Amino acid sequence: MHQIQEKLLKLAQEKDISTLGYRRIGRLIGVGHPQTVKYHLSQLYKNGYLTANKTSNIFRELKHVSETQPKIVEIPILGAANCGQATIFADEKIEGYIRVSTTLTHKTRGLYALRAEGDSMNMASISGTNIDDGDYVIVDYIDRNYKDGEYVVAIIDGCANIKRLKALKDTNQIALMSESKQRYDPIYIDSSDNFIITGKVKNVIKGLEIQQH
Repeated sequence: MHQIQEKLLKLAQEKDISTLGYRRIGRLIGVGHPQTVKYHLSQLYKNGYLTANKTSNIFRELKHVSETQPKIVEIPILGAANCGQATIFADEKIEGYIRVSTTLTHKTRGLYALRAEGDSMNMASISGTNIDDGDYVIVDYIDRNYKDGEYVVAIIDGCANIKRLKALKDTNQIALMSESKQRYDPIYIDSSDNFIITGKVKNVIKGLEIQQH
């Protein structure tokens, strides 16, 4: 967990922060920029450490969840995957671990993480979050019921790609679609290609520090 998030969580345990603005919270933990406070509060909320009132400003009424502390799961990082042209080789060397709450993953097994590289998925929406260069995506490799329109990790000739799956019934092909501010051509797959889907993209993690084992 980021050091600022640890300070915020400790503050929330000591006092009710629901009435405090970002600037006041920042002064209490030694952070000068309100937007930094807002970002790290959002990460704590997303990972299940805080609750929020969504009827107004989502972070205006945050409260610490002490009675229902979520479990933490360690997810191995298996390298990088493309959000662009298929150029990054997919190996399975564990580079580190991401520690996240089970309130985010809803499970403790069958998950791995990849570091996204490129900008071809910066308009995607994974539970309301896009995929930027340097983000980490959480992938479920047990759920093999792949459906049209879902976001997947596909290995093409040994290269990992994060794309949206599209079935082309007229040509009996699969297209891997980008969703970006830039124009990227689809990657078309047929039976002659060396191709496999290794999992569904379930979540996107931004701004995490990686734990090395």
